[in-house]
Amino acid sequence: MTVNPVFDNERYISEQTSEILERIERFDNKLYLEFGGKLLYDYHAARVLPGYDPNIKLRLLQALKEKADILLCIYAGDIERKKIRADFGITYDSDALKLIDDLRGWGIEVAGVVITRFDNQPAATLFKNKLERRHIKVYTHRFTKGYPTDVELIVSDEGYGANDHIVTEKPLVVVTGPGPGSGKLATCLSQLYHDYRRGIKSGYAKFETFPIWNLSLKHPINIAYEAATADIRDFNLIDPFHLEAYDKKAVNYNRDVEIFPVLKRILEKITGGESFYKSPTDMGVNRCGFAITDDEVVREAAKQEVIRRYFRYRCEYAMGFADKETVQRVELFVKDFNLEPEYRSVVEPARQVAMETEQMNKGNEGIYCGAAMALKDGTIVTGSNSPLMHAASSLILHAVKHLAGIPEKIKLLPPYITDSVRNLKTEMLNEKTLSLDLVETLIALSISATTNPAAQLAMEKLRELRGCEIHITHIPTPGDEAGLRRLGVNLTSDPNFSTNNLFVS
Repeated sequence: MTVNPVFDNERYISEQTSEILERIERFDNKLYLEFGGKLLYDYHAARVLPGYDPNIKLRLLQALKEKADILLCIYAGDIERKKIRADFGITYDSDALKLIDDLRGWGIEVAGVVITRFDNQPAATLFKNKLERRHIKVYTHRFTKGYPTDVELIVSDEGYGANDHIVTEKPLVVVTGPGPGSGKLATCLSQLYHDYRRGIKSGYAKFETFPIWNLSLKHPINIAYEAATADIRDFNLIDPFHLEAYDKKAVNYNRDVEIFPVLKRILEKITGGESFYKSPTDMGVNRCGFAITDDEVVREAAKQEVIRRYFRYRCEYAMGFADKETVQRVELFVKDFNLEPEYRSVVEPARQVAMETEQMNKGNEGIYCGAAMALKDGTIVTGSNSPLMHAASSLILHAVKHLAGIPEKIKLLPPYITDSVRNLKTEMLNEKTLSLDLVETLIALSISATTNPAAQLAMEKLRELRGCEIHITHIPTPGDEAGLRRLGVNLTSDPNFSTNNLFVS
């Protein structure tokens, strides 16, 4: 079902820009701005704030690029353990490379990459070499001695002074990185230390999106943020420092609140005076809540995101990527809203078609998968697996046929094409599976479109699937997941495996 846009991007850009420029002036025309969340492709924000431009931060930076340098931080441990960014299914170091390319596409160059908590880890060293041989400046910061309790040691030549000083020329320095814990804050504070030793009275602020400080603690959009960070145990709370200083309630999250007393002392030690900030909320630059135009629509979108996270963490638990506590935390969020997972409209139709397919094939061995999609007009389309193709492949073909008004009897993929692809898989590439995954099906559809007008018409409808909701009764194979990600759909699945094989290529 189509959800009306309820986020005013232009107002957000205007207010956020104004706030940033004010901070730059306040701090002697040099501001280190830590970017919380994703700089590009912020699909979480787009899902919970219908109408939000996932690249709005880049639009803002593009307007400020004459005033801004960009530093990209990445934690060496994330490189070493190959941490994955779920939106793209790529590792954090690959995401960093992609971000540099994407920024260049927007006409913005990265001033340097900072590998934080660097301890000569082999994978981090290889990543450093790769960047330097492509003429990108790389800086390494070790773990800060004394952090977080020994302020005297932290703010000394052995603490922040041991880090490389990164020379920047512009009044705004945006410090970003893939995911939480990338070392952005430490990089900002290290730069402040070096600046003050050079007589530059620079400042620090944090560009925030979630939680939204001027919404209630239990507002669904703030709960959706907790669900999104359940794996790192983040939780929201009323900022006690803000309440004490201003007698006003503001929502923040545990890590910022816990570190604030230490951070305040560090800032005062660096600057030699009283900190400008009285609360962690003061540090944030977040006008997001002022750009919401329909609270009820946002509430519903956030509840749907909580359910998506519930399914995602259950699947990650089944695959060994998440622990039981993470799953239980998100289950509590679902129960807090008195919801069931089936509140997601595509869950029951997917399960129903899987059950029907299994009943039709009684006596035949195999695992039967179902898939369902909610199109923008609310129509539910389903698909199931067969010897010819995966459930995701069947679903997408049914969806584009429906959108194109193509009768069910008309075949989009003639046998000579599907047989050719299957022959390539089994005879040439020595694969065991005959049925086509989604990536293979889309390739076959594009081949068919060269001679089949119906296939061409159907293929043109693929772009209309972006943003649609999909549920599959089994964890998608790599080929299905890659295809669905490229189509831009919002995918969930039950924590069941589509094959008894332990290795799926």
